Amino acid sequence: MEATTYHHGDLKNALIKAGVEILAEEGIGGLSLRKVAKQAGVSHAAPYSHFSDKQALIAAISTEGFKQLYSQIESVIEEHQGNPETLLIETAWAYVQFAQHAPDRFKLMFSSVLEKEKEYAEFVEISQENFSQLVKIIEICQQAGILKSGASDVVAVGIWSTVHGFTSLLLEGQISHTVLEKSSLKDLLILII
Repeated sequence: MEATTYHHGDLKNALIKAGVEILAEEGIGGLSLRKVAKQAGVSHAAPYSHFSDKQALIAAISTEGFKQLYSQIESVIEEHQGNPETLLIETAWAYVQFAQHAPDRFKLMFSSVLEKEKEYAEFVEISQENFSQLVKIIEICQQAGILKSGASDVVAVGIWSTVHGFTSLLLEGQISHTVLEKSSLKDLLILII
């Protein structure tokens, strides 16, 4: 009897998608190349044609997440570039919504789970592009007088820290229900930035 093999048209993306699904279902502890292969419907050896180990898979999942986040923020920039105050608010809101849509992937992207991240050039590049995008938004807001002057990268870290902290508290269920009953998430976000 001849063994049959399953041919996958876009194996790398199918494995990344399977990894994201496993993250959502089981968290980082449940992520393995073997489980990803099973979820994608391929042999347990198939992931090794794209990922040398679990760390490479984590880098790929994070890289794709940063690409999606970049794309979403770029859409916000295009839509609101002429109104800096709205641009800042809508950028922060897009960040929160991105996190809410895929909380486990978001947590993975901003965790220390990826060891030796500098070994993954595509991950480093898109991470830096995301930060540069934020700096661009900060500079637009500084030029409009909405944010204080100063080194735009330092101001960007401050704004990002605030929004990321808010987002993390939200994902962990740490924002008081009494506060959430009084204001919408977006209104709360506007108050803090």
